[in-house]
Amino acid sequence: MGGREWCRREVVPFSAVIAADSISVGVTTLFKSASSRGMSTHVFLVYSYAFASLLLLPARFFSLKSRELPPLSLAILAKIGLLGLVGGSSQIFGYAGVSMSSPALGSAISNLTPALTFIFAILFRMEEVSLNKRSSQAKIVGTVLSICGTSVITLYRGPLVIFTPKPSLSLYPLMQGSNSNWVVGGILLTADYILLTLWYILLKQIMKEYPAELTVIFFYNVVVSFMTAIVCLVMEHDMSAWRVQGIELASVICSGLFNRCLTNIVHTWAIRLKGPFYVAMFKPLLIPVAVAMGVFFLGDKLHLGSLIGATILSIGFYIVMWGKAKEEVVEESVESRLESPSFEKVPLLQ
Repeated sequence: MGGREWCRREVVPFSAVIAADSISVGVTTLFKSASSRGMSTHVFLVYSYAFASLLLLPARFFSLKSRELPPLSLAILAKIGLLGLVGGSSQIFGYAGVSMSSPALGSAISNLTPALTFIFAILFRMEEVSLNKRSSQAKIVGTVLSICGTSVITLYRGPLVIFTPKPSLSLYPLMQGSNSNWVVGGILLTADYILLTLWYILLKQIMKEYPAELTVIFFYNVVVSFMTAIVCLVMEHDMSAWRVQGIELASVICSGLFNRCLTNIVHTWAIRLKGPFYVAMFKPLLIPVAVAMGVFFLGDKLHLGSLIGATILSIGFYIVMWGKAKEEVVEESVESRLESPSFEKVPLLQ
C-alpha cells in the first residue's frame, strides 16, 4: 500500500472521527447549558433535525451526479425508516439523560459502546474472533478494560482533584441543590448507547446496499424530524416552549450543523470504510474532552475516580487499536500476495 493510499485509509478516518466526536461533545455541553435555562429537550430535537434536513436537502441530487448508485427501493427506504426509529429513540433517551445529569456522565457511559458493538458485530459476523490470534486477544482485553474504566468512573468518585466554584465562562449558573435525577439519567443514557450500537450495525447493512452517505443521512434526518415532532406534540403542552432564542437558538443551530450533519456523515463514511467497531472504539477518548469542558465551562467537579477511570479507558482503547491495526496488516499482506504478479495459478495435478 502506497503512502497516499495508507493516509486515505488510516490517517483520514482516524482524524475525521476524532474531530467529529470532539465537536459532538462540545455541542452536547452547549445543549446542557441551554436545557438548564429551561429549553425543552423535545423541541430541541425537532428543530435540530429539521434544520439538518434543510441543510442536506440537495444531497439527493449531488449523490445522483457523483456516482452510480442502485435504485432507491422501497426496501432500502424501509430500512432507513427503521434506522430513524432506532436513532430517534436513542437521541430522545440520550438528551433526556444529559439534561438530568451531565455531559461527562454521558461520555462515561458511552464507553460501553465499543464492548456492545464488538459483541453485536460478532453476532452479525462483522468481526472475526479467534482466541489463538493476538489481534483478537487484544480486542477482547481492550474491550474488558473499557468496561472496567467505565465502572470506575461511574461507581468510584474519590476525593476532589479540581473544583471551580464558578464556571470560567458563565454559560449557566452552577446547579447547586438541583433536582437532577442522576439514577434516571444514567439509565436513560445506558439505553441511548445500547440503541446507538444497534444503529451502527443497521447503518453498516444499509451502506452495503446503498453507499451514499449524504442521501442516507438526509432521509434519516427527515424520519427523525417527523418522529420527534410527534413525540414533542404529545409530551410538550406549553406552546411557549417552541420559542427559542439566545443560547437556545445557538444550541439548535450548532447541533443541526455539526451533530446531525457533520458527525453523522463522518460516522456513516467511516462505518462504510472501516466497520461499526472502528467508530465505536473512539468513545473512550471523549471522557477527557467532556470532563475538561464540564470543569471549565459548566463548573463541574473533577474527582480522582474520573482520572483513574479515564486512564484505564485510554489503555483499553490503545490496546484495541493495536489489535485492529495488526489485524488489518495481516489482511493487507494476504491481499498483496494474492495480487502479486508472481502469484500464478498452476494446475492442481502439477
